[in-house]
Amino acid sequence: MAGLLFIISAPSGSGKSTLLRILYGLESATSGRILFHDGGETVDLLALDAAQRRRLRDRKMGMVYQNPHLGLNFHISAGGNIAERILVGGRRHYGHIRARATELLNRTDVPVQRMDETPAKFSGGMQQRVQIAKALATDPTVLFLDEVTTSLDLSVQAKILDLILELHRRLHLSVLLVTHDIGVVRMLAGHTVVMRYGQIVETGLTDQILEDPQHAYTQELIGAAL
Repeated sequence: MAGLLFIISAPSGSGKSTLLRILYGLESATSGRILFHDGGETVDLLALDAAQRRRLRDRKMGMVYQNPHLGLNFHISAGGNIAERILVGGRRHYGHIRARATELLNRTDVPVQRMDETPAKFSGGMQQRVQIAKALATDPTVLFLDEVTTSLDLSVQAKILDLILELHRRLHLSVLLVTHDIGVVRMLAGHTVVMRYGQIVETGLTDQILEDPQHAYTQELIGAAL
């Protein structure tokens, strides 16, 4: 079932981004299980070998980083960045790739006439939109977002969050977004996980956690945001 799941924690070093990287397969876990449900099949990601994990990540997952330099190649065009991702999904026909890149840029509100410009010429908000377009290129079932609005102006943050919510509704994506911003959680999250020092201290429906936090650390977080 598609849904929005947010991991929140105010201080750095709590493990939220590390967990995201483990889920996406960029870092190794020392123990545990990660169960991935898709199309009636359930697999433990940690039981897959490197090739199997890469194949599943390339086709079923997308990642958008806080720093666009981690998710985009600044030496090629915005369309070229999306094309790289499309090629991973197996498409090879130039016309089909160009059409798909156009579709994705339109979907993320990036002017198509700027397709052949490099990301270096774009604003921070536009770079994040290109990252999102690239992440969607293989029609993933889950999208990971790591502090994607942190360095953006408030007005730009709002537009990116509106885009994420619209994509979730329209494409039925499951979205896991790491943030320390309670306002973002209140606006978008269906379920929330609160982490501290690498441990989950509270989890549940967002409304319940924000209105009646049970753990002292969650109470502290919410109190500081009021």
